[in-house]
Amino acid sequence: MGRSTERRLIGLTGGIATGKSTVATYLQDYYDIPILDADVYARDAVQVNSPILRAIANRYGPEILQADGSLNRGALGDIIFNNHKEKAWVENQIHPYVKQCFLMELVKLHQMPMVILVIPLLFEAELTDWVREIWVVTCSPANQLKRLMTRNGLSRDQSLARIASQMSLTDKVARAHIVLANDQTVESLHDQIDQALLKSVGLC
Repeated sequence: MGRSTERRLIGLTGGIATGKSTVATYLQDYYDIPILDADVYARDAVQVNSPILRAIANRYGPEILQADGSLNRGALGDIIFNNHKEKAWVENQIHPYVKQCFLMELVKLHQMPMVILVIPLLFEAELTDWVREIWVVTCSPANQLKRLMTRNGLSRDQSLARIASQMSLTDKVARAHIVLANDQTVESLHDQIDQALLKSVGLC
């Protein structure tokens, strides 16, 4: 999909546990802007009995599933966040489904002047040409680590492995049109979002 000259398509990205969901929720609740979230589609891709989940179970064995047949996300995370080859394999199963979901939803929203695409792997999956603006949510490494450990109930080593598996925040910030710093209060973050919406930028 090429860039749109009619709609303001914003790619919202950042590192794990930096606050992307907080930004998206504010944009949706306060401004009523449609949000398309790659993580939501990725979860749908591996719902019980889906072809993608069956492929994952065939590769890693039945222990990758919970008793109810759903994906054991913790077990899969321990595999892919410590093995780049396996991470790439899993992403290759899920990404086509996620991309198709985005395309279908963008068609449905063709009359909306602004749409937010929340894509954690916007750069890694080379999807920057899908959007006209890139917003990166960032925070200090210490805050990122603390938030991830608290939110996901992970150990320090598990959290560091997940952070290390992603493109660095420094590199993402360098490629952003808008940087939202999430190290202070929620109100401060909201103020930055308000200001960002007043700007009109596009990819060069």
